[in-house]
Amino acid sequence: MPGCSGTATRSDDWTAPRARMQGLTVASDKTDPIHQFHLNELVPIHVGDLNFSFTNSALFMVVTVVLSAVFLYMTTSSRGLVPGRLQSITEMLYEFVASMLRDATGPHGQKFFPLVFSLFTFILVANLLGLFPYFFTVTSHLVVTVALALLVFFTVVVVGLAKHGLRFFKLFVPEGVPLVLLPLVVAIEVISFLSRPVSHSVRLFANMLAGHITLKVFAGFVVSLGAMGPLGIAGAVLPLGMTVAITALEILVAALQAYVFAVLACMYLNDALHPGH
Repeated sequence: MPGCSGTATRSDDWTAPRARMQGLTVASDKTDPIHQFHLNELVPIHVGDLNFSFTNSALFMVVTVVLSAVFLYMTTSSRGLVPGRLQSITEMLYEFVASMLRDATGPHGQKFFPLVFSLFTFILVANLLGLFPYFFTVTSHLVVTVALALLVFFTVVVVGLAKHGLRFFKLFVPEGVPLVLLPLVVAIEVISFLSRPVSHSVRLFANMLAGHITLKVFAGFVVSLGAMGPLGIAGAVLPLGMTVAITALEILVAALQAYVFAVLACMYLNDALHPGH
């Protein structure tokens, strides 16, 4: 019928552009450097206006904890007099964190070893997992790094007050400061102390975010140029080399940022034990 034919034609006219737009959206998502940081609800859980959904970020945090726990258990469950390669890695990791904490806080700081070791291992494994294609980097989200930094901050405050009482506030009064400058110095020390969670969290977040964006940009160049034929493939050699180099750099940054976060945690915990030093 003429009417039906016209309707089908108009429907096809609308369907074709929509399909092309969906194809462009999918293609842009593959090369969009920000798309990798999007939170996706895997198990929607909504209670009123509150959202408790299980997201891809939560999934990879669970994966990070499980992988770390399984690796540490498997490498230490059957300890031998002559350690194997995996056991040696675990022992080196243990001694590395223990010596770092001992140097920063002294022998009394070893009570914080479980906290510092857990932070270092979690951040290291999470950073390395984020380097795999289609994986999610939980430390590239500020809310995660802020939570870790606040954990250290409140541990310092609670332990410092419990151990020293009001003497903990000697932390804000350096020795040898002239009385006339004391109010200014105390104000600076208080602001510096309160800003610790900000610098502690933003440093890790910014490094992981910037590195992954840079890596995705160069990888996107490789994909885009590779789709342009032989000439494009030849031009993709340079960004491919940059992608490999940046990947190697990101592996170093992943370990370095875990180390920096743990070192700063040790230095802050030292204030809880020795506020007057």
